[in-house]
Amino acid sequence: MTLTKATIIEKLQDELGSAGFTKSKSSEVIETLLTIMKDTMEKGEDILISGFGKFQVREKAQRKGRNPATGDAMMLAPRRVVTFKCSGRLRERINGGE
Repeated sequence: MTLTKATIIEKLQDELGSAGFTKSKSSEVIETLLTIMKDTMEKGEDILISGFGKFQVREKAQRKGRNPATGDAMMLAPRRVVTFKCSGRLRERINGGE
């Protein structure tokens, strides 16, 4: 099962509903968090969440490629990509070590 934004909002509201968190407030918190993360990566900065992992913005240089439909050679433009490396603690939990 894929964890969606709606599911995250629902789980947050379930966990913090007794503390007065409404579904709309939970949605606002998640949207704000995601906006902060997007803005940070847009600036080319990395995001490190202790115990979870690191989102890193990397530069990819221009390179030779091939059009899959025609087979023609072409140059792919330089671009930025986001990579994720999980923390050692998270890796242990995923592999059943904790």
